[in-house]
Amino acid sequence: MFSWVIATVLLVSPPAPIPTAGVEPPRQEQVMALPPALRARLYDEVLVERMSQEERLQRLADFMFQPQPQGLGLSYDEGATYTVEQTYETRRGNCVAFTLLFLALAREAKLDAWPQETQEALAWHLSNNTLYRTNHVDAGVRAGGRTYRVDASPVAVIARYPPERIEERRLLAHYYNNHAIATMDNGQLPLALRYMAIAIELDPGYAGTWSNAGVLSMRNGDAVAAEHDYGEALTLDPQNIAALFNMVGLLQRIGDAKREAGFRKRLERVQQKDPFHHFLLALDYERSGDYANAIEHLQRAIRLHPVRRADRALARARALGGDAMRKAAPAAPGQWQQIMDLPPGG
Repeated sequence: MFSWVIATVLLVSPPAPIPTAGVEPPRQEQVMALPPALRARLYDEVLVERMSQEERLQRLADFMFQPQPQGLGLSYDEGATYTVEQTYETRRGNCVAFTLLFLALAREAKLDAWPQETQEALAWHLSNNTLYRTNHVDAGVRAGGRTYRVDASPVAVIARYPPERIEERRLLAHYYNNHAIATMDNGQLPLALRYMAIAIELDPGYAGTWSNAGVLSMRNGDAVAAEHDYGEALTLDPQNIAALFNMVGLLQRIGDAKREAGFRKRLERVQQKDPFHHFLLALDYERSGDYANAIEHLQRAIRLHPVRRADRALARARALGGDAMRKAAPAAPGQWQQIMDLPPGG
């Protein structure tokens, strides 16, 4: 087992480089701005006649996802947290980028659409001693008296909770948060701090962003600011696993053993109720060859949150000695991210 067994992981791909890295963050109004060429295509190819709301929605979906030249021919790229203009230019984007693009087009098409978020999706990866645990965003839209969900993710998103409607400001905060994380991972800490400051300004009531800000503060050598940021996160959400994990790590590094023990107990209580924590532990035990413990934790995960994919993984684990569990875990679908700062050598 790893020394940081408190937050075990399965290795998945790290964040991809972002085309805006090395320059100033775009202004908020630039993120969702429709480029003239895209607006022209929307009116020439989609909004060409009077039609019902359902027909407009269908035409818009076809326009986004059909191959070129009939449509935009967009493809999914988990690292591509792009502005609307960048998504149009590259024909690539992740769930944040796709949601931004759809909302901008839906607004122009006079459709009632909004962003929504799925908390605690079963997706993660590890890079540079940082564990990335992710949520997912997509769009909801109401047309003809019915509500639809527009989701560009190419894989099924397994999550503890159904999607909830969020404000557009939070979606924009996720855009800047993702860039803060990616630029941090690429070694551009000053730029990462500027992105994170915008994310906090847009949505100061979101615990995950404060926890991420604390990680950036620690990477910047400011333990006082990091403790403040983690404290803000835990005031907003006392059971935020990332903030608890990061606070434990900070207190361990500064040698405050008494407070570390208190926060560690809080973290362990929360983790015992978290099915995804047990699923990650199962993967870690399976990777080390301890199949008995792997199956035990996978059973706990299923009891806490019965997921058909996990149930199938358990059956295959018993039959194949555990190797199937690794194959059952989904890749990260490129959503907004919370980060856990792992100790060096973890």
